Amino acid sequence: MNESTKTRLLQVLGSDARRAWVVFGLLFPALFAGQRTKPPRTTTPKTFSMEKAPAGAQIVGAAVCAQCHAAEASTQTTTPMALAAEPAAQSNILLEHPRLNFRLGLYSYQIVRAGQQSVYSVSDGNKTTSVPIEWAFGRGEAGQTYVFQREGSYYQSRVSFYTDTQRLDLTLGFARTVPHSLEEALGDRLSTVEARLCFGCHNTAALSVSQLDVQAMVPGVGCEACHGPGSRHVTAMKAGRLETAFILNPGKEAPEDLVDFCGSCHRTWLMVETMQVRGVNNVRFQPYRLENSRCWDGADGRMSCLTCHNPHRPRVREVAFYDSKCLSCHNRRGTSAARQSNGPACPVSTKNCVTCHMPKYELPGGHFKFTDHQIRVVRAGEPYPD
Repeated sequence: MNESTKTRLLQVLGSDARRAWVVFGLLFPALFAGQRTKPPRTTTPKTFSMEKAPAGAQIVGAAVCAQCHAAEASTQTTTPMALAAEPAAQSNILLEHPRLNFRLGLYSYQIVRAGQQSVYSVSDGNKTTSVPIEWAFGRGEAGQTYVFQREGSYYQSRVSFYTDTQRLDLTLGFARTVPHSLEEALGDRLSTVEARLCFGCHNTAALSVSQLDVQAMVPGVGCEACHGPGSRHVTAMKAGRLETAFILNPGKEAPEDLVDFCGSCHRTWLMVETMQVRGVNNVRFQPYRLENSRCWDGADGRMSCLTCHNPHRPRVREVAFYDSKCLSCHNRRGTSAARQSNGPACPVSTKNCVTCHMPKYELPGGHFKFTDHQIRVVRAGEPYPD
């Protein structure tokens, strides 16, 4: 992320990003959603802030949640979100690849397993800088990026592991140009705000009073990352005070607010517009792309992130699963679903909807195809709709 982009993003977060809205280990800026084809949101945007968390609520851990929510807890731990981060010592990718190499111009990169840790080294041929990797971000479906500390700051590695190629390549966002110095070749030094964003979105309870607290955080996105600290909820339920839940349920939010909730990490419409991410590079920001869909209506409960994605279960890969979601709006004439919907039925097929209307795009250097969430009629030869 270049400096001008960082500046624009911090403007979205507020003039003092150090007091940006915090939700139980996730950093949620006060954002509104809109799209170019419709007026922007006119109501006051909802913020999911620590101030709205029940006073005195504490993290209880997934095991406590599982005592009542056994079904959700049993599968949530296998989801990509639950595996969004892990200590480098526990990374299966690094364990299975004890030596990884990459070269960019005069700079050579190595990640080598040494005892119980993996060491990241960058050399310009004369000098070498080596640091132990502390954290692995990403479960490995697309790849994995590494985070280390140097001189009191966190860094994002310039190279990442890509599952498709089973090797290192430049981390998305880095230009394929030769760095000017060994320091630059290492990677991107994260500001305090950036470190809070990265750790907050990949982990649970990473923030304490807006400050990064790596010692207290729980790796990966668990129950309380989205639902908030559960101690007061547990106390209320055990006392039979069911009317005072003391817990956040994002699924009960209006579709527009729910998409913003997910977008606080996956990028909202406003964040992408502010960052000015153009072209195919914005395909990985699903909330932004969804809200650019012609059929997007922030008030229609049939369309939100939860329509297709259950955060408590692994992502469904069978195309047929999504057909019923599409047909709840785009049904044949004369059916009850069609009468309730403004969406015309597809004249071509009632099967495999997403293969045509949600094509996949591979980012340059990304070694992975992302599903485009801007739902539309795709015409042969048309440019990527931005």
